[in-house]
Amino acid sequence: MNRFPEVLMRGYNVKRIVPGKYSLLLCYPKKANQEESVICLMSVVSKYNRIAPIYELVDLPLELFFFREWRKEALSNLSGKILEIGVGTGRNLKYYPVGCRLIGIDKSEGMLRRAQEKAGGMKNVTLYPMDAEHLEFPDNSFDYVVATFVLCTIPDPVKALKEMRRVLKPSGELIALEHVHSNYPFIDFLEHLINPFLFFLLGDHTTRNTMRNIEKAGFTIEEARNLAFKDVFMKVRAKP
Repeated sequence: MNRFPEVLMRGYNVKRIVPGKYSLLLCYPKKANQEESVICLMSVVSKYNRIAPIYELVDLPLELFFFREWRKEALSNLSGKILEIGVGTGRNLKYYPVGCRLIGIDKSEGMLRRAQEKAGGMKNVTLYPMDAEHLEFPDNSFDYVVATFVLCTIPDPVKALKEMRRVLKPSGELIALEHVHSNYPFIDFLEHLINPFLFFLLGDHTTRNTMRNIEKAGFTIEEARNLAFKDVFMKVRAKP
């Protein structure tokens, strides 16, 4: 069980259901009943390494009808030194202005390899394997920190957001495109319904309160704009 300190440290009981290389665990809070249980497959990084070759097919309809336009609108006017958290397969890279200096990080080397293929001819782009919860940059380093559809998968999002705030300049800005926990009862029901499946597949939390996490990390939200499906997909701009 020592491979899963992040679960144990947060007060969960852990029951191994399927042994082996990718152990399937039943994890539930020590003070909770079985109805509050969630199924989790450790670790998130191993999931993305395995799915990397087909990752861009998983959400292709959303990318074609929604995401690519949102990426372009959010990123095409940025400038200065930019850090992208969870660069993934590099879908954002083509939307950044050529005059900016972009550093992209991701914990999954499988995803990074695909981003590196896209970044091959981009002299203003540098990619590193790195954990968002432990950024290896000095304080006040970046004009912008960008996170697109990644705060839903980071194991400790508040810790990662505090790191993003640390490396942002006082005048800098967090730009986030995210799916968040909805305030609409029916959508909330659907999010809870699909959450175990998406967490099992991608480590994705559909019920995570990302807006609250951003504020908990010390950011001041300047803009929170609904993009689609009521309040599920949002663009957020926040100051450190």
